[in-house]
Amino acid sequence: MVEICTIGGYNEVGRNSTAVKIGDEVYILDLGIHLENYIKYTQDEDIVVANPKELMDVGAVPNVSAIDDWKNKVKMILPTHAHLDHVGAIPYLANNFRANVMCTPFTSEVLKGILIEDKIKLNSKVRSMSANSSFQASNNVKIEFVHMTHSTPHTVMIALHTKEGIILYANDFKFDLFPTLGKKPNFKRLEELGKQKVLALICDSTYAADARKMPSESIAKEMLKEVMLGIDSKNKHVVVTTFSSHIARLNSIVEFGQRMNRKIVFMGRSMSKYVRAAEATGIAKFTNRVEVLKYSGQIKRKLKKITKDRGKYLMVVTGHQGEPKSTLAKMMNHEFKFNFLPEDHIIFSCKTIPTPTNIANRDRLEADLRKFNVRIFKDIHQSGHAAREDLRELINLTQPEHIIPAHGERRMTSALADLAVEMGYERGENVHLMSDGERIRL
Repeated sequence: MVEICTIGGYNEVGRNSTAVKIGDEVYILDLGIHLENYIKYTQDEDIVVANPKELMDVGAVPNVSAIDDWKNKVKMILPTHAHLDHVGAIPYLANNFRANVMCTPFTSEVLKGILIEDKIKLNSKVRSMSANSSFQASNNVKIEFVHMTHSTPHTVMIALHTKEGIILYANDFKFDLFPTLGKKPNFKRLEELGKQKVLALICDSTYAADARKMPSESIAKEMLKEVMLGIDSKNKHVVVTTFSSHIARLNSIVEFGQRMNRKIVFMGRSMSKYVRAAEATGIAKFTNRVEVLKYSGQIKRKLKKITKDRGKYLMVVTGHQGEPKSTLAKMMNHEFKFNFLPEDHIIFSCKTIPTPTNIANRDRLEADLRKFNVRIFKDIHQSGHAAREDLRELINLTQPEHIIPAHGERRMTSALADLAVEMGYERGENVHLMSDGERIRL
């Protein structure tokens, strides 16, 4: 008997966590924060020391009390990738269980960096395993990592091989046929799994209502090229902000920054953390091309120098969602009072994540920027999530017996359920719309 508990991420985008009970063993897939609730509570976009119970009470981390009766059965925590809404609650909640963490090398480096920086001690070990490999976790369970493309490196789908069939956990992925960093998704392995018995597919629903194939990261790179190389920025400040974890995007920004003949400076704690992890795992090399500044004092001194050297630097900063403690926000307030002039370039290589807090923060930041009459370039971006036609392809490849829509609000999970019905599945019979904290037996 396989039992699944949808701990978090089934009512909202974020706070992702699913527990799968196979016989007498439990495996936790992802343990992430809810970014909006987390930032509201801590006023920080980065992981900081905070009280786990209070974080649970304000909905910033998954409510693991949903599996209190499984607590002593948890064998392993398995995050799919390094985004904080999938890995960020591990520092706070992993010590509730006597279980090691197993993830890909980049995810492991990011997680270890968080633990070291905030002096958080886990009772368990953080181990790593490469994508497209597997290991026998017990007599009853084999764990396999299947390589996927996403907006951060070393992302995987996790296949739990059991006597009842395969549980395939597909949270956060896109089918990028032309990635700018790393390999294409492992379609061959997905097809092979489909020829076996996929008992259940637990699947990302974020863009299930978006009737298209999600464009490649190579398209985002071309969009960046147009605004960075195609528009005159002589004697102007140029600032780019994007997701710190998006190593492929940072790589493209650096490439174009060099072609602009500018000195490139990365600024911000989270950016420093992800860049260090990318270098430690050999994914990308930045420090021979870029100056990386982590702390406020360093950044403040550098900005003072840059203010006088107009047109010589490319500043790549944290703050794409307008987070109050980010570098870009501080450049706008008294902390890093920065001297922007009319027609300086601010490039947002991201989309605003549509939550009330993010929308308000971004509106405030853009209003502050407009006071300087700068040029703002928005939405220079392509998502790392699958759209409806990618999801259809995944279902066709893997032929799951049951589908559990995950990673989204009800309108998103319902859109994936509608797609499954369109493909011949039945709601309630083999498509299961679930909420946080519920259980299902298969």
